[in-house]
Amino acid sequence: MLLVPAGTFSMGAEQGGEDDEHPAHPVTLAAFYLDRTEVTNAAYTECVHAHTCRLPDAGSARANHAGSDEAFRHANQPVVGVSWDDAAQYCRFRGKRLPREAEWERAARGDDARRFPWGNDAPTPAHAAFGRALSTGTTDDVGTHPAGRGPYGHDDLAGNVWEWMEDEYDPIAYRRPTASRGQPGTCAQILASQEELRRDGKQGFTGSNPIPRICEHVLRGGAFNYDGPGLRTSNRVHHPATFRLVMAGLRCARDVP
Repeated sequence: MLLVPAGTFSMGAEQGGEDDEHPAHPVTLAAFYLDRTEVTNAAYTECVHAHTCRLPDAGSARANHAGSDEAFRHANQPVVGVSWDDAAQYCRFRGKRLPREAEWERAARGDDARRFPWGNDAPTPAHAAFGRALSTGTTDDVGTHPAGRGPYGHDDLAGNVWEWMEDEYDPIAYRRPTASRGQPGTCAQILASQEELRRDGKQGFTGSNPIPRICEHVLRGGAFNYDGPGLRTSNRVHHPATFRLVMAGLRCARDVP
């Protein structure tokens, strides 16, 4: 794990992207540790063999029209086909936890509000695994894009796989009184906000996915099949905690003692 220092950083964006990324606002966080890489198949298998984690979904590649499952199961590729509950259980097995959404963005943006983990230059294949056809593409071994490292040395914060966050997805998190602490609303508040967005005809506020009707979870970072602009550090997506996607994995965080 690598240390992400305490500090105040700019989260979100003033313009561009989706409405749920606005506005840019200062967030102050304590220091924490974050896994340098996404959790690999080899590491996750140790949890399975300990009878603590369930197997990843071997049908997730087929269900997502992404070719063969075997193409995603090499030892040093990021584990995929795991739900939010699977991800949280793995982190507990390691004595860790899932990162909060604000922590992840802090690790990716540093102190200079960079657009991508490596800076403001547009993504290239040297920076990340992205822009690949879902039907034929796959993930890369973790840590094989050193040009794309974040400000504190973390690998693959952009591309390869989406990463499950601890937080439930709050479309107006950045407008709440708790925004300066990086905290979303409660599930009840989130459901009320989603209903208000629907009532006001604001489909698209939360991105291309429909406005949820349940409390979903945040994923961050983009994936091997995502476009370059979508790798921006402020981008937010969301899915139900039960989803086991071929383009979604995890990394863990830990508090500083």
